[in-house]
Amino acid sequence: MALTALTVYLLWAALALGLRSWLQWRRTGDTGFRGGGLRRGTVQWWARMLFVVALITGAAGPIAALAGLGPIGFLDRLAVQISGTVLAAAGAAATLAAQASMGSSWRIVVDDNERTGLVTGGAFAVVRNPIFTAMIVTAAGLAAMVPNVISLVGLALTVTAIHVQVRAVEEPYLLRVHGDAYRGYAARVGRFLPGIGRLP
Repeated sequence: MALTALTVYLLWAALALGLRSWLQWRRTGDTGFRGGGLRRGTVQWWARMLFVVALITGAAGPIAALAGLGPIGFLDRLAVQISGTVLAAAGAAATLAAQASMGSSWRIVVDDNERTGLVTGGAFAVVRNPIFTAMIVTAAGLAAMVPNVISLVGLALTVTAIHVQVRAVEEPYLLRVHGDAYRGYAARVGRFLPGIGRLP
């Protein structure tokens, strides 16, 4: 199962980061990557560092399992691994679908000097952060496929990084740029799950 988990992880990363940025470049002439010059110690810099560590740890879990690190006993069940495989595959597919919903507004990292359109249709009509929701589902699935300590730490880091990015970076940016339009949208649509985490 560890080799399958690593394959799913690498395929997801290649499609969600590599292929998506290439498609964005083909469509708009811009890869969508931002934040090359983030100031050290800022909230966005810390969010990025957490993401990088989470991505590395996500790959390290299956690699450690291949190297002989055993699973946590009570999670070492075939049903958990099968459920994890289904979750990881569904999360990876949902990541790509949610990215497609963003169209030309898709970006990695916020640029405070840039104004993109406010996307509220497609997957974004269900939750405000469907890409991040799908990423959490993917990470949870991968952790269930290879339920060792490293995989679970990777899942916790992923969830933490996403919460920091959304709450401390993206939501303040969207409120500054889109004002009442974003406030109205955020009052109707949940943050990661339908109806949960709506802004007052």
